[in-house]
Amino acid sequence: MTDPASPVLITGASGFIGSHLTELCVREGLRVRAFVHYNGRGDWGWLEQSPVKDDVEVVAGDVRDYDSVCRAMEGCATIFHLAALIGIPYSYASPLAYVKVNVEGTYNVIEAARRQGVGNVLITSTSEVYGTARTVPIGEDHPLAGQSPYAATKIGADELALSYHRSFGLPVKVVRPFNTYGPRQSARAFIPAVVVQLLEGRRKLRLGNLNPTRDLTFVTDTAAGFVAIARSDRLTGQVTNIGTGREISMGDLARRIAALAGVECEIEIDPERIRPPASEVERLVADNNRLVRHTPWRPTVDLDRGLAETLEWLRRNLAHYKTTRYAV
Repeated sequence: MTDPASPVLITGASGFIGSHLTELCVREGLRVRAFVHYNGRGDWGWLEQSPVKDDVEVVAGDVRDYDSVCRAMEGCATIFHLAALIGIPYSYASPLAYVKVNVEGTYNVIEAARRQGVGNVLITSTSEVYGTARTVPIGEDHPLAGQSPYAATKIGADELALSYHRSFGLPVKVVRPFNTYGPRQSARAFIPAVVVQLLEGRRKLRLGNLNPTRDLTFVTDTAAGFVAIARSDRLTGQVTNIGTGREISMGDLARRIAALAGVECEIEIDPERIRPPASEVERLVADNNRLVRHTPWRPTVDLDRGLAETLEWLRRNLAHYKTTRYAV
């Protein structure tokens, strides 16, 4: 991140967190090469609406394709690898797709980085790899538990990347965000699912399990965490959590969103939205001491402000969401 002449590569740049990270890197004065998933429409996902669209070099490809990953990486000094399949429900339907994208895709990134001598490789993990908390808050040394095929593939990708650090000296940093929310998030996620139903005028919300707790981080804070980790040499070869250290249950969260929207509503449990019992992660709350100790990062957006911004953004962009069906 110290050489302004060398671009940073962001895989998954057209997605939720990736597009926000792309915008932050441009604002920080970095040259950005955005790796987006190839499609016949030439669509750049959320970058299509981004104010920095004309300030980035966009390269289309597929992380499952080693050749396109190699070409995209040429000349880059820092890699932010965010491209992944992330929907937990769909991982029950197609586990192999998650292996190919999350594990093989990560292999392609780290192998290409090793061969090209890249000096800073950030691999995106997830708090889901911890499973239900055995101790709280959850530090980076907490045991890992793949309670869904998605989580299992992310554990595999994390361990593969760390093995490249131990075996080949590749300067890997595993970034482990807890639950990120905000503008552009998929409708399958809890907060957009609640907001979209409220904006449709529903007064009986169809939701899943209301008991699990989550540590919610606004997307701009998550993006800032990525940049802070990229700039810290002391975090090389380590896993670093990004989270606020505060938790809220899904039921309390739904009621909080409704209150912010000024709507009275009831909640109806939808069996389609409930994970298999042994697969549900009941509690996640981050220990962020490593990140706070080694970088200037601090969360800047509290939950009410973040929810209000998300609600307003979804109000303006409801047309981007298929509101009549549950998104797996």
